[in-house]
Amino acid sequence: MAKNVFITGGSRGIGAGIAQVLSDSGYDVAFTYNEMAESAETLKKEIEAKGRRCFYYQASLQNADVPQKVTEQAIQDLGGIDLLVCNAGLTRHNDILNMDPALIDFLFGLNFRSYLLCSKTAANDMVARGVKGNIIFISSTRGIRAYPEDTLYGALKAALNRAAESMALNLAKYHIRVNCVAPGATAVRGDYNPEELTKGFASHIPLGRRGTPREVGYLVHYIASDEADYMTGNVIKLDGGLILPGMPEGGNLWPLPKTSAITQSAL
Repeated sequence: MAKNVFITGGSRGIGAGIAQVLSDSGYDVAFTYNEMAESAETLKKEIEAKGRRCFYYQASLQNADVPQKVTEQAIQDLGGIDLLVCNAGLTRHNDILNMDPALIDFLFGLNFRSYLLCSKTAANDMVARGVKGNIIFISSTRGIRAYPEDTLYGALKAALNRAAESMALNLAKYHIRVNCVAPGATAVRGDYNPEELTKGFASHIPLGRRGTPREVGYLVHYIASDEADYMTGNVIKLDGGLILPGMPEGGNLWPLPKTSAITQSAL
C-alpha cells in the first residue's frame, strides 16, 4: 500500500530532491511552492510519470493562517499523511547591528512557526487514523555551529532542533517519530555534476564537495522507513564533515564570501 508524504517547499532544491526519492520508492506526494509555478508543474509531471499521485499548492507559509489550511488540503487530497517533511524556508544572513524587525517576523513565521503548525495538523491526522507516522524537519548545521551574521537564521534552525526533541517525547506514545536532518553546504541549483560540486567553498569541506538534494532525500527516506523504527528525537548531520574541525589552525575563514551561503531549503 502506498504511503503519502507532504513536503513544504518542494518545487526545487532539497525539497524536490526529497520528492523525487520518495516518489521513486512508492510514495504519493503533495508539496507546496511559493513562486516557482513552472518548477512545481514540472515536478508534478515527473512524479505522475512514475505512476504516483501528486498535488501541489501555492502557499505563503509565513502567514499564520496558511500552514494549517494547506496541510489540511494535502490530507484531503492524499487521503491522509504518513510522512510530513517541513523544508520550506529562506536563508538570510544579517549583522545584528542592522537587524530588520520585519525580517525577524518574516523568518520566524516561515522558518519556525510554519513547521510547528504543519506538524500540529499532520500529527492530529496521524493520531486520528492510528498510523505510525513520521515528521522530519530539514534543519541545518547552522543550528549546531555558530557563524557570524547568523543570529537569526541559525537561531531559528537551532530552535527547530530543540522543538523536534520535545515533539518526539510528546508523540512517542502514538508511535509518531520526529527527527531533524541538518544539511551543510548543499548544491540546490544546477545539474550537480562532480566539477560543480567541488568548486569554491567545497575546498573547506573535509570530503571535498557539496552535497546534493537527492542525498538529503535518501536520508529522509531511511529515517521514515521501518528500518529506522527505533529512531526519534535526533538531529542527523549531512555535511561531508563540514563542521567537525571548527576553525582551521592558522586560517581565517571570516567573513565567508557571499557565494558560500548555505541554502538548505527553498520556498
